[in-house]
Amino acid sequence: MKMNSPITIYDIAKEAEVSVTTVSRVLNGTAPVKGSTRAKIMSIIEKHQFQPNAIARSLLKKQTGTIAIILPDITNPFFPEVFWGAENEARDKGYTLFLCDTAGDYSRESQYLSVLRERRVDGIIYMGGRINLSQCPPELAQEIIDLSKRVPIVLVNGNVPKGGFHRVYTDEALGAELATQHLLDLGHRDIAFIGGLKEMSTTMSKVKAYRRKLEQSGIPYRAERVLYGDYSIAAGKELMSRLLEGEEQPTAVFCVNDYTAVGAIKVIIEHGLRIPEDISVIGFDDTPLAAAVIPELTTVSQHTHQLGKLSVEVLHRIITKEQMTKRIVLTPELVERKSTGPVR
Repeated sequence: MKMNSPITIYDIAKEAEVSVTTVSRVLNGTAPVKGSTRAKIMSIIEKHQFQPNAIARSLLKKQTGTIAIILPDITNPFFPEVFWGAENEARDKGYTLFLCDTAGDYSRESQYLSVLRERRVDGIIYMGGRINLSQCPPELAQEIIDLSKRVPIVLVNGNVPKGGFHRVYTDEALGAELATQHLLDLGHRDIAFIGGLKEMSTTMSKVKAYRRKLEQSGIPYRAERVLYGDYSIAAGKELMSRLLEGEEQPTAVFCVNDYTAVGAIKVIIEHGLRIPEDISVIGFDDTPLAAAVIPELTTVSQHTHQLGKLSVEVLHRIITKEQMTKRIVLTPELVERKSTGPVR
């Protein structure tokens, strides 16, 4: 061995006069090794202060110890909350977690999928983007289905039809029913819904549940009371402004998420109206913003940390080839704060 060259597992094997496989067994404890042989190898390892690098370990174990999480918008508080739960669980299980923010760009999703395949990650947690499309284009669906044959993938709050994926998700339709019923119980009959994209299944499941609850209560569904946009504060401001500029103002507003609700609250206050005395506002997700805004936001909890934690647990079991149910469904919870109140 050259004195200044990095020591490799092959050098250890040569000096100990054993095979590379035997050294690997000692390093990883994957199979019994004769006591005298083990002692000889460990002595050489200590002498050279040898530490196998990540690449060497991955070649030996056929695992990289890395998993990736793909999400559409790191600036939306919902996704960092899920990521936090996932990251803590991943660290506890010995994984390094890669974060891939697609910015809602499907071509960027494809690029990340290609990179992650090349990096040989042990698994992928997938949130948002194409898995939330009501009608996912076949080529986008097939891309992720093909990759799943080589890399374990867990979907969070989404689905790919006929993909057979393991999924962890909150029953968002039930959450929308809880939100709508809460407003109905407070006496509201003119309830608007704002935010979200029509092509996204997560939006439409909420709208359908909202409509179903209204009709069950004998209240006609009014299409003009449902305004679509995106999931941002800016969308909440714009859509709420449109509602307030109409001839008849709603008494309550159900927002697609907390981010949109913050924008709605801002506009309501700017118009000199009171929350909840004049208009009640309810959000969705129960992100940290919900408790920080004034008035504190009534919302629906998706148990974001639990979503992240469970997604890693499921992925780990797939990686280690344990039996695992295909679907884990979390029950949402209404979190009542100060932004909702009885209708005047």
